[in-house]
Formats: sequence, C-alpha cells, structure tokens
Amino acid sequence: MSRVLVTGASGMLGAATARRLQQAGHTVTTFQRSATPLPGVREVRGTLHSDDDVARAVQGHDAVVHLAAKVSVSGAWSEYVATNIEGTRRLLRAARAAGVGTFVHVSSPSVAHSGSSIVGEGAGAADPDLARGNYARSKAVAELEVLAADGPTMATTALRPHLVWGPGDTQLVERILDRARSRRLPLLDAGGALIDSIYVDNAADAIVAGLERIAHVGGQALVITNAEPRPVGDLLAGICLAGGVLPPTWALPAWLARLAGSIIEGLWEWRPGADEPPMTRFLAEQLSTAHWFDQRRAQDLLAWQPLVSIDEGLGRLAAHYGGTAPARGAAVAAGGPTGKESRG
Repeated sequence: MSRVLVTGASGMLGAATARRLQQAGHTVTTFQRSATPLPGVREVRGTLHSDDDVARAVQGHDAVVHLAAKVSVSGAWSEYVATNIEGTRRLLRAARAAGVGTFVHVSSPSVAHSGSSIVGEGAGAADPDLARGNYARSKAVAELEVLAADGPTMATTALRPHLVWGPGDTQLVERILDRARSRRLPLLDAGGALIDSIYVDNAADAIVAGLERIAHVGGQALVITNAEPRPVGDLLAGICLAGGVLPPTWALPAWLARLAGSIIEGLWEWRPGADEPPMTRFLAEQLSTAHWFDQRRAQDLLAWQPLVSIDEGLGRLAAHYGGTAPARGAAVAAGGPTGKESRG
C-alpha cells in the first residue's frame, strides 16, 4: 500500500481516482487550488505554477498520480504551456527530489492523433508536431518528458483514457447537453464515425491498476477505453436521452465543419468569446473521424477490464439526472442517428 498524491481531484476523474485508491487501501492526499472535500482524504491546497506549493505537496509520498491539466479546445498556447508542460515538469522535478518512486501521468489519445482515422490501433507515440490543437500538443510534450523520466529510482507511465464521461461530468456530458439543448450540436457526416469512450469508474480503476502494476507498464503509454466502439451519433444520442434532452438531428458535412472551425478559431484568437468556440478544426475532426483502439495489450499489462458497460453507464447517467436509462433504439424514435453498436 502506498502514500499517493493525486493532482486534479477537483475534476470528475480525479475525484473518482482518489476514492478508488482509498478503497484499495492506499493513503491518499489531493493537491489542487480549490477545496475538494473527500472523506478520509488529506488535502493540500496549491498550484502547479508554484515551486514551493508543489515541493510541499509531494513530500512524504511514495507515488504521484497526475491528472491536473488545462483542458479546452481554445485558449492561448502560453496557458497550456504554463499548466500542462511547465506544471508537469515542476511536479516531476519535485517528485524526483522527494524520492517518489512511482509517477502515473494521465494523458490523452489526442497526443498521437494527427487528424486521420484511428481504427483498431494501439497507443501510437506522442508527437507534438502532428497533434492537433494546443491541448493535444501540450499534453504530447508533457507525456514524452514523463516517459523519458522513467528509470531505476522513479518508474513512470502514461495512461490515456479516451473520452471519459459519467455523472457529474462538466467537461463532456454537460457540454453535449448544453449544445444539444440549444441546437448547436451537429452530426458531422451523419454521425457515423466509430469512436471509443470510457465510463469514469472504469477509467479510475485503470489508473489505480497503472499505479499498482507499475513494474509491468513503466516507461510505456497505454490507451484505455470501454472497448465498445459506437458511432459518434449513437453515443451522443444516448448521453442526450439520459440527460433528458432530444438528440441532435441536423447534419453537416465534415469538410464544411472543418472549414468553419478554422475560420472560427481565427476569429476567436482576434476576439475571444466568453465560452469555448462553437466549432474548431480539432472538434470537427474528433466528431467526424473514427478513433477506436485495440485494448488487448492494455488490459493484459494492467490486469484490468472495464466493469461498467456503456449501457449500464448511460443508466447511471440517467439516474443522476432523475430519469431512466435510455433503451437502445430510443435514439431512432427520437429522430436521432441509426448507427448500430460495433465491438472491437
């Protein structure tokens, strides 16, 4: 059992990971700017931008699980550098100086996505030059530095959960519901692109497995998903129906969305809006290209399998919003997409 520092526990996945670590018998400390009251978990308040805060946080720990990051589809490059790159470097230096033996970095499959389809592949190498958007590029730089730090005194790994969702999710679920409610969520190329995702509890379990199986995954990057790829329109419809919102029904050609995204990005740089832009080139690519992954190697190395299916997760999401689980095929009745599930 380890003394584990978890960064980013104010987010849905970070909080779930801290709880799972505690349930597994580890002593858990969280580190973030805002208060995150988790029963039985010690809390250290601070920021990744401060050497003193980070050094204070890592003291006395055997392992670090690093989830904190700037996550968005817009924003200045300098903001991503400050948190995702420099913040990770600062945490790595402090962990090494404090004698931390294990460093689990939570990354993203976008670090190896160049805009083309990913069909049944494993975790490709992170590439900041090919990654699309400031978030993906900054996470690629950070991941490469974390994996390069793997060695005899500190073992490191990078886990890439793909499209994490679940009850209480403000990054993906709430944005989907908000855009669908205001009819700002198009189906690109009819929503037929096959994509992977992962339910939050499964992602948290995989991260705990990465910590406990560090001897098997040190120096490596692994993508983790539910291994249930579905058409993006099907997944969007399921989330919308679980949240009590009609699924999107209007379609847009992917090429037009990419063109519009490029134009909007330019306008946003000149005059940023109060919220994220309605479309970016990166978002258009994510909604219109297949990206699902071969999970056999990841599951074998982690000795882990997802326990909550997509349908069970949608049922839990519906219960969170006070409704009942959407039946398969309900999207069609509501005027949504007609894609069928496909397993990889």
